[in-house]
Amino acid sequence: MSLVSVRTLLGAATLLAASFSSQATLIVNGDFEENFVASNNWKSFASSAVAGWQGSNIEIWNALNGVIAASGKNFIELNAHGSNVGAWSIFQTFATEVGRDYQLSFYYRARNNNSEAFEVSFAGLTQAMTDHTKAGWSFFSSIFTATAETSTLRFTSLNSGTQGNLIDAINVSALPVPAPTAVPEPATLAAFGAGLLALVGGRRLRRNKAKNSL
Repeated sequence: MSLVSVRTLLGAATLLAASFSSQATLIVNGDFEENFVASNNWKSFASSAVAGWQGSNIEIWNALNGVIAASGKNFIELNAHGSNVGAWSIFQTFATEVGRDYQLSFYYRARNNNSEAFEVSFAGLTQAMTDHTKAGWSFFSSIFTATAETSTLRFTSLNSGTQGNLIDAINVSALPVPAPTAVPEPATLAAFGAGLLALVGGRRLRRNKAKNSL
């Protein structure tokens, strides 16, 4: 399966986020807006307390340290507050159609330094996100083909500690199924063939008349 991705640093990320959030998404609470966090603050939640998500603790920010969300008010720090066994990782499972194409998109940025990194996996594919920057949100978009009736989207930190990997506006949407190519009905083909034969026969008749008149 091929992977198509676009990653760009965006100075006006909010405007582009709005256009993607308007699409129907299969992700529940991809903006992390369902948990209240006061402005210029953060709060750590068990994943069971964050609608749609499972895995490690989830730390939700609202305009903290001058970072404005790419979409809405809230976003998360993947390397969350509190203890954790193994790498920080959150995931969500949802229904998909085998063989159908889906578009995954999200925004990400560094908190402390540009060496922060995480992996995103979906439909058996894994992409390492290693180009973080503190200067602003970067945008990621990829097209995947579903291989099962359910698919799991997972984000896993590649750096240790409780700081790093800011993520927002996670979206997965099904791409339109191409319309089938129209095939002429047998009656239409028969009528077309009869008309073609009549046209050829008429031309032959005119030619024969022309020869007999010589």
